[in-house]
Amino acid sequence: MGKPFATLSASLVLSGLLTFAAASEPNRVRFPDNKTIDGLVHYSTVKRGEITEFMYTSREALDALQAGKELPDGAQVILQDRREGSVYRLFVMEKGEGFGSDYDERSRTDDWQFQWFWPDGSINMDENTERCRSCHMSRQDRQYMFTYSDARQFGQ
Repeated sequence: MGKPFATLSASLVLSGLLTFAAASEPNRVRFPDNKTIDGLVHYSTVKRGEITEFMYTSREALDALQAGKELPDGAQVILQDRREGSVYRLFVMEKGEGFGSDYDERSRTDDWQFQWFWPDGSINMDENTERCRSCHMSRQDRQYMFTYSDARQFGQ
């Protein structure tokens, strides 16, 4: 295997990685402004090194989870990523009637869609929402949530 082949192989691998690292996509997820977040329940906090993630959802969503029911359409689960005491970005998963039909069946997470936002409400195009869907697919039995158990146990 000569140097040109190794260079070509490295280029193809890098090209594949760049394809996988696709940017975010506009979708139906709504940005949760401060008024929305103020009306939500902070049900869990997750620490990841210097990053603190505050988890929010509505009282209605928590009641549904705690009763063993499906989350209703319109439910949002919000991860507020805080760094050095300030909001850095927000990750929002939102459930809506027909949201799943926007995606190929192999990458569908029921009627959930995912989006990263900057604090000013603009979409964080540096994030890969396809990757979010593929990771959350592993949580199908937990309504696609990684903090499902926290939400079910909140306040009990």
